[in-house]
Amino acid sequence: MEFEAIPGVGPKTAAALAEFDGAEQALRDGDVAALARASNLSEGRAARVARGAIRYRHDDQSEFLTTDRAKELYREILGLLKDRAVTEYATKRMSTFYPTASQARIEEVREQVTAATELDPDLPIRDALSKLAPLEDPSPQRVRDRCLATHDAERYTAAESAFPELSIEIVEDARGLAELARSYSTVVTPDESFAGIDIEGDIRVRPDAFESPDEIVPERVLSFFAHNREAILAATRIYEDISREPPCNLSHLRGRLELLTADGTVQGDTELQRLATAIDDLDVTVSTAESVANDRLRAAIEERDVTIEGTDFLSLVEQGARVDSLFGRELDGEYDAAVEAARTHLIEAIDLKPDEVDLLTRVFPPDPTFPVEHNETVVSRLRTELTANRDRRAARRKRELASDLSDLRTVVNTLVEEALELDVQLALARFVDDFDCCFPTFRSDPPGFSFEQGRSPFLDLPFDRVEPVDYHASGVTLLSGVNSGGKTSTLDLIALIVILAHMGFSVPAGAVALERFTELHYYAKNQGTLDAGAFESTLREFRNLVDGQRNRLVLVDELESITEPGASAKIIAGILESLSEQGVTAVFVSHLADEIQEASAAEVAVDGIEAVGLKNGELIVNRSPMKGHLARSTPELIVEKLAGEDESGFYDQLLEKFWNGWLGNG
Repeated sequence: MEFEAIPGVGPKTAAALAEFDGAEQALRDGDVAALARASNLSEGRAARVARGAIRYRHDDQSEFLTTDRAKELYREILGLLKDRAVTEYATKRMSTFYPTASQARIEEVREQVTAATELDPDLPIRDALSKLAPLEDPSPQRVRDRCLATHDAERYTAAESAFPELSIEIVEDARGLAELARSYSTVVTPDESFAGIDIEGDIRVRPDAFESPDEIVPERVLSFFAHNREAILAATRIYEDISREPPCNLSHLRGRLELLTADGTVQGDTELQRLATAIDDLDVTVSTAESVANDRLRAAIEERDVTIEGTDFLSLVEQGARVDSLFGRELDGEYDAAVEAARTHLIEAIDLKPDEVDLLTRVFPPDPTFPVEHNETVVSRLRTELTANRDRRAARRKRELASDLSDLRTVVNTLVEEALELDVQLALARFVDDFDCCFPTFRSDPPGFSFEQGRSPFLDLPFDRVEPVDYHASGVTLLSGVNSGGKTSTLDLIALIVILAHMGFSVPAGAVALERFTELHYYAKNQGTLDAGAFESTLREFRNLVDGQRNRLVLVDELESITEPGASAKIIAGILESLSEQGVTAVFVSHLADEIQEASAAEVAVDGIEAVGLKNGELIVNRSPMKGHLARSTPELIVEKLAGEDESGFYDQLLEKFWNGWLGNG
């Protein structure tokens, strides 16, 4: 993949992606988390790169969201989606969904959402998902009992890169290998020239070392699985809970993982544990065995009455005999029995095997002595032998387990990736379920939009208490209504439905039909009258608005607030005329509907969100706009209420002013 061809990717980011082995896969999957980690990008930047890759794949050059308010609503929609994800992966993946005019991209996402809706959004796997994360390669761990040796300088440099866990040594000949064998338990050499040379020690000639790194450094595989054990086990539980066919035998996988400790060493081998225990307990056990021999010999001496004639004693001493020899002659084999008891204790205490027992023949002196003392040289030899046996067995078990797990590496990646994608699907399913969504129908005739039973999740109400809204519009329309009657909420709902539809998502409504818009322009209400500079800037912005493709959607909230009402009505009328000529769909919220209609040379529809009365000082509103209806203002409703409560006629006269249009609708 040509990274710089991706929209928004410059030379620096392209270089970072090129150094990441999994870049293309991450870009295809929209894996924002992996892109952020591997390329040293911020999460926001990684999300933009992932979206750029999707655009590149679909040749999507559209820029659907053109205004700050439209982009703000899109971010709020992403927030709703992210709130329904459990894993960090799924949360970040939501940022790869975006509104577009690309039919191919919309259809691609619709297929994903359709598949997601077939899942039960309440699957009881949230706890397992919370322990799920993308698999990571841990930092290399130094292996100190092994080295790789070569006489080739280029191979030496390649080995340093390929085997960061090992010491890499340069040797000139077999003598150099022999010297290394005295310092390392195992010496690996990729040089075939050393094949057949008889050298004492564990020398392995592996010309295929660079092609089989996991065999040379099995710790690499073990470390990977130990580091990712929690995520892998979480994925196995998820597959079992949802009864989905896994890509491997889960029982076998769990059994292999149970043999690993947290630091990547092998456990569960009774022989390996025996050897490790024997080495750890050897010194204490030898000391105890000495005590066994001495206690037994002392007891034997105390039980005997030893009588030696003076001439015999002198004769023995003159012959150079030690006092211990005199005891030995008199004790009739008690010394041998005591030493044998000590050896038996040593064998049983550290569970020595027959081939290891042979080393104990001279652990205690064969000639009687008191007190009995062990031969440290023999004990040291035993310790060395036990340690060598332990290391050989540990290395063999590492290689065996690493071989098993290495064969599972690909399927484990698939297992975890599919589990992570399941969280993405479940988040989509929860969104659809939580907001009673339906898929919209795209159409070209009539233009504009139409929806029934639309409800916004952005209101400060529980969603099930939100009053549904029906509305449709085509061409340019003025939306009138009382203050706090829901005009802005209606614009938000229109924008929400349109954005979701163009993301490929289902929308919170009972039925939706709309044209495929190329752009969404949503202008929020200005807070207060603008000064001359800001007013000019706003007019320039609307000048750009009236140029463009016809199938755009324009939403504007109370543009009249930018200046005084009389001038605002004329400006809005002029903008609507230009948009009408282009066939653009536009909804302008305004309190100046009468004035705008009067100033406009084009036919402008007026819809109204009607307040049907007051109750306890609160407006009673029909939230669905009425087509072709100029909504009454809040002052008119209040005057009407007072006229019904007062017989003086004063309020009736005021009410006639509204009906005659003398006070307008402001």
